[in-house]
Amino acid sequence: MTEGQIAATIELTAENFEGFVSSARVPLIDFWASWCGPCRVFAPTFEKVSEQFGDVVPAKLDTEAESALASSFNIMSIPTLMVVREQFVLYSQAGALPKVTLLDLNGQALAIDMESLKRESETSLNDADTIPAPN
Repeated sequence: MTEGQIAATIELTAENFEGFVSSARVPLIDFWASWCGPCRVFAPTFEKVSEQFGDVVPAKLDTEAESALASSFNIMSIPTLMVVREQFVLYSQAGALPKVTLLDLNGQALAIDMESLKRESETSLNDADTIPAPN
């Protein structure tokens, strides 16, 4: 996406999910359902803020139509927002966000030093391997 280009909200399915998450620089996913009142109230905010995302790519996943995929992410309440970057879930929280908070979340997701996060993750995994088992 070029600078100034508006990101269109992607409708996610089991068929396009993996490709979307691996190709979008910073996927922002709204897990929702048509029967969910808070989801319907949040939808216009999500759509309006989507116009300002830049490198953050907005997507919606209908938890009714894609229940297995929603279940694989342990979605227990909707709406749930999730930010994924380079296969790391950076944010996952149930509840609608106000416009200013959603914009701030996008800025924070873009600002994360992913190389540092990867090193920390590897160190944590390596440290877990060296912890002695309890007696």
